[in-house]
Amino acid sequence: MTDTEHDGLDKLTAGRLRSYLQFLRTNQKFRRFWLATIVSQVGDWFNYIAIFVVLTDLTGSGEAISWFLVAKFLPTTLLGPFAGVVADHFNRKKIMIICDVLRALVVSGYLLAGLDSQVWLIYMLAFLQESAWTFNHPARQASIPDLCSKEELKVANGLFGASWSVNLALGAALGGFVTAWFGWKAAILIDVATFLGSALLVSTVVLRLRPRKKKEFSLARLTGVPSFLEGLQYVRSNSRVAALLLVKSGWALSGGILVMLTVFGEQVFSDGGRGGLSGVLYSMRGIGAAIGPFLAWRWFGADSSGMRRAIGVAFAISAVAYLLFSQAPNIFIAGIFVLFGHIGGAIQWVFSSTLLHLRVEEQFRGRVFAVEMALLTLIMSLSTLATGQALDAGFSPRSIVVVLAMLFMVPGSLWWLYLIRLDKKNKQPV
Repeated sequence: MTDTEHDGLDKLTAGRLRSYLQFLRTNQKFRRFWLATIVSQVGDWFNYIAIFVVLTDLTGSGEAISWFLVAKFLPTTLLGPFAGVVADHFNRKKIMIICDVLRALVVSGYLLAGLDSQVWLIYMLAFLQESAWTFNHPARQASIPDLCSKEELKVANGLFGASWSVNLALGAALGGFVTAWFGWKAAILIDVATFLGSALLVSTVVLRLRPRKKKEFSLARLTGVPSFLEGLQYVRSNSRVAALLLVKSGWALSGGILVMLTVFGEQVFSDGGRGGLSGVLYSMRGIGAAIGPFLAWRWFGADSSGMRRAIGVAFAISAVAYLLFSQAPNIFIAGIFVLFGHIGGAIQWVFSSTLLHLRVEEQFRGRVFAVEMALLTLIMSLSTLATGQALDAGFSPRSIVVVLAMLFMVPGSLWWLYLIRLDKKNKQPV
């Protein structure tokens, strides 16, 4: 990168489209890294749609899809902490490449499972696929600060948040189109190709080599337990890191909202029994998630204190939006409230990630992001399970959404209390 280009990057302003385009144009290493993420995410959506079709054809049961999602949630909860240790002690670039290649091999197994009608094999492959992602995620998150300056981190995280949202809105639609016109096997093959493409792109990215400390061999150290405990001690001694680590889990308390989007689309707002309206709500979710961080940076500023305030406001936005969603008279008004609800969700997601990247020391990044995701998936699973049980118990969908919306206020209130305490601490004389 030339001096002129670097000077231009120092002037990047989060929330402006021109800054994102300039960043991608001038930072070749990050551009390749970002493209690798985009390619694999698109493949993931192809995979989801194809497997839903296969399971429906093989079983005709909605419960089969629920077990597929459980198989997707479990690995991150069970393996996340150990994956963080691996990301902090081994070459992160090699970890990402190996995980992408493994996912390509595992996903190709769906072809055999579908053709032989082996439902159990689909669940096992889903578990293995998500296990590989569990090791990929902390290595990928921990590598982001090595590809850009601190000033560029806000733009980098904004790009990842927006691209995930676009992939949600468009990837599932493309996956459905390919599956409908060319069959589920074509969608699976495309998914395999995306993982191989992601591995190839990552292999071209130059990451900074980290110094490795020579440590004595022991069985305990081989299991990663000492390193994991070291990471926990680091979080315990850094209250700001601990608070940020719990932000996404706070939103996950109301994670059952995602189940209710399907229920409202396919039942509450269904017209004469015709389904498919949940796609409208999920598309609005994607749009809201894409624009949320851009708006928040304009409203609250891109400094750390502004992002912390924005996280508190984001919880309130989600709460109010879903309270209104619970009373929406039709799918169109409901979609508007979903958009605002996920403006809030995207703000807390992108801003908490950015603040963690800025605050967490390099040697602890993998463990912190792995534990964050493990807690998120655990709480999301429990919220989803509780929502399903409430539906089975006969509670109305609208009343369930009211409860889930109010739950947003619990972590939101705790976050504001934390900010008040932090402000008082900062004002104390040294």
